[in-house]
Amino acid sequence: MSVQRLSHSHEQQTDSLAGHVRAILAALGEDPDREGLRRTPERVAAALSFLTSGYEQDPEAIINGALFTEDYQEMILEKDIDFFSLCEHHLLPFHGKAHVAYIPRRQIVGVSKLARLVDAYARRLQVQERLTNQIAQTVMERIKPLGVAVVMEAEHMCMRMRGVQKQNSTIVTSALLGAFRTQEKTRAEFMNLIRGRPF
Repeated sequence: MSVQRLSHSHEQQTDSLAGHVRAILAALGEDPDREGLRRTPERVAAALSFLTSGYEQDPEAIINGALFTEDYQEMILEKDIDFFSLCEHHLLPFHGKAHVAYIPRRQIVGVSKLARLVDAYARRLQVQERLTNQIAQTVMERIKPLGVAVVMEAEHMCMRMRGVQKQNSTIVTSALLGAFRTQEKTRAEFMNLIRGRPF
């Protein structure tokens, strides 16, 4: 499930990225040596390294290191998790909020780990549909709960800045596994909670 970036040292990666950014600037008709752009290749290289740092994280290890046995079988929801990612088709950002819920069978996970899991997958070149599924499948496989639900709401700059240029569109994706897929009442409770409604 986990996709690994080709192995390079950090210094090699930064130098390589910076060289390519410099070439892109020149191809755009700019002068990479003018004052305002002189350090741009290194800045862009550092930014891209950070924005794709999820390749260096093991999502399964994030979960495995914080599992606790607890006699609790009600829904646990972490909602409004901010995330930022890069669309793999245009390398433009998409960002929004993730809502992740699970119903424990025997184990719960530390409260910060779901947000870290979202980041580990979001900080890669992505499509929102795959990102949603990766989070849900990892929680299901590692925690083995009765069910998992993930909903992601995002604004895509590739739609706002280019192409159709729709300024107010939001993409919503979901992955429902186990009890969230088979039990309508459980699914409805989850949806009401992420919308801030009583159930």
